[in-house]
Amino acid sequence: MFLENTVNHTEQFGWIEVICGSMFSGKTEELIRRLKRAQFAKQRIEIFKPKIDTRYDDNEVVSHNDSRIRSTAVPVASNIRLLANDVDVVGIDEAQFFDDEIVAVCNDLANRGIRVIVAGLDMDFKGNPFGPMPALMATAEYVTKVHAVCTHTGNLANYSFRKAQNDNIVMLGETQEYEPLSRAAYYKALKNQKEEIASENDTTRNLNDL
Repeated sequence: MFLENTVNHTEQFGWIEVICGSMFSGKTEELIRRLKRAQFAKQRIEIFKPKIDTRYDDNEVVSHNDSRIRSTAVPVASNIRLLANDVDVVGIDEAQFFDDEIVAVCNDLANRGIRVIVAGLDMDFKGNPFGPMPALMATAEYVTKVHAVCTHTGNLANYSFRKAQNDNIVMLGETQEYEPLSRAAYYKALKNQKEEIASENDTTRNLNDL
């Protein structure tokens, strides 16, 4: 369980919290919840997201259940360091889409006494660690891993299966393109997908030979 009052507030340093998990696991919802609690406590907050994330709104961070909070979209991580002035809390959504400098930025902010809350996918659609997320999780004081519900089995899901046949690591999408799966369901779906692609390729070759 995450506890906010576990630090000595006379210390000059802040800290980093990472919220990670698969798609549809509630990462952004939890990020917004923590930020709104800070707002209620009259703390000064600033929220950032990568400029490429335009799925819901250009100027807001929005969760799948339509919770939303005002944000600033930035093209690179270094912009956050410049824009996060006179704040107590900084929130960062979709951190996996930022360049590797996001790790140094978060640590610089924490060293300035700022509480930094970061949300992002811990694995890409291939099941590999996603971008700067492993380094953020390693340097954070608190890491919360949230889970979705597997659409095939009903078990906890921690994999983001891409239904669309696209090999780009970065591909924005929703339920039409992705679904959360458990480990067993994910590897079964991968196997079926590879077999379907192989079958389609064989059919195409046979037609070309005619």
